[in-house]
Amino acid sequence: MNTFKIYFIILIAISFFACNTYQKKESDVVQTIAPTKDSIIKKPKISKDFILGKFDYKTDTSFVLVDSKYSVKPLYLKNEAYTAFKSMQKAAEQDGITLNILSGTRNFNEQKAIWERKWKRYEHLPPKERALKILEYSSMPSTSRHHWGTDMDLNSLNNSYFALGHGKKIYDWLQKHANSFGFYQVYTEKSNGRTGYNLERWHWSYLPLASEYLNAYNNQISYNDINGFEGSEIAKELDVITTYVNGIALNAKTY
Repeated sequence: MNTFKIYFIILIAISFFACNTYQKKESDVVQTIAPTKDSIIKKPKISKDFILGKFDYKTDTSFVLVDSKYSVKPLYLKNEAYTAFKSMQKAAEQDGITLNILSGTRNFNEQKAIWERKWKRYEHLPPKERALKILEYSSMPSTSRHHWGTDMDLNSLNNSYFALGHGKKIYDWLQKHANSFGFYQVYTEKSNGRTGYNLERWHWSYLPLASEYLNAYNNQISYNDINGFEGSEIAKELDVITTYVNGIALNAKTY
């Protein structure tokens, strides 16, 4: 009888231990639930009108008016780009550098005014040569990075300013530090095979946003979308999307 009781007690103990072990194993299992289509947060699609500059940035809540202490005239930037610029400007000031924004966002109509003023200036040239002359430093409307609120011209529109004296000090500082704030010089020397616009030491682009917009441009825009200004019919012949829109520095292309 005693032997039977002992056996019975041992059997109960083994069953209890096995049950607890099984329950523990079950509780240690991490359940994973595959994300559903509704649970994935998607970024809003970048519209063609935005990429082409056909919108009013002054009423767009994703743009902000730049404080006059940072610019020479009233201008706007994308909120995120402006925040990054202020951080960069603060760091520059600590090193005795002042960054002044000469130009920020330009929409289609503003770019058209620049383009057609120069189109008239070079009217003595045949259409193709006229366009190529303007494209040395100015974009066709609907092909400018300034449409996006991510690009800015700083301190001077002359490359020679940044080659000597205080201008060189500013440029050297930007080359050393600007990338850490998201800003890149997109129109570098063309000796390495870069196509498109001439060297612009003053033009800096906020790539965390601009790289997305360029990708959207390449996916959505065709030459049928580039129209509405003098000389637009030459855009395809000059292959401006490949040569100019995508004619940026290698480190910007691979950002």
